Amino acid sequence: MGLYTSGEKRIRENDKVKIKGMIGASFLDWDGKIVTTLFVPGCNFRCPYCQNWELVEHPEKFEEIDFGRIKKFLLGHKDFIDGVCVTGGEPTIYEDLPDFIKKIKDMGFLVKLDTNGSKPGMIKKLIDEKLVDYIAMDIKAPFEKYDEVCGVKVDVEDIKRSVDIIMNSKIGYEFRTTVAPDITNESDIENIAASVKGAKKYVLQQFLPKNAMDEKLRNIAPYE
Repeated sequence: MGLYTSGEKRIRENDKVKIKGMIGASFLDWDGKIVTTLFVPGCNFRCPYCQNWELVEHPEKFEEIDFGRIKKFLLGHKDFIDGVCVTGGEPTIYEDLPDFIKKIKDMGFLVKLDTNGSKPGMIKKLIDEKLVDYIAMDIKAPFEKYDEVCGVKVDVEDIKRSVDIIMNSKIGYEFRTTVAPDITNESDIENIAASVKGAKKYVLQQFLPKNAMDEKLRNIAPYE
């Protein structure tokens, strides 16, 4: 069982999904769709460029949003909202994630999952049970640099397995990499792209310095 320290809070893998943030209507989180984006707290990575680090380190600062409130919003905007994006944090660290997503699917909404790919078993379960329609998986670095970029020890075999599971599924998906100076270079991108050769979609994301987890990165200009 994993244990992830977040400030004074501790999040275990068997904790129930909590929602600590919500964007009612996002036009950016799922290409071509209008979605409600839900944020879970906690993560098993500590990426220096993370923009949601306060949600990871200090989830107690954020009010928990009751599912009843989420349900009321979704049903009240069903003619406008196409689906729900579940992001974080890292959603797959929660063992009851399938139950949570099923409640959304039962309302008739499409579901997109954002994940770091560290829990291939959970990803496979969600796909096999037809609980997700689209997955966006971050590939943080070339496999040999994963520990350095993620700030923790990572089993890269889990990452590779998640890539394989997603690429061999029938759902929509994309892989993506945040490109940050002093962390990701051109050679790294070529290496990562080769590791997902044949993928439907590989996206490069611009590093945003303003609210980076590592304060030293906040004074570094992103690539032009």
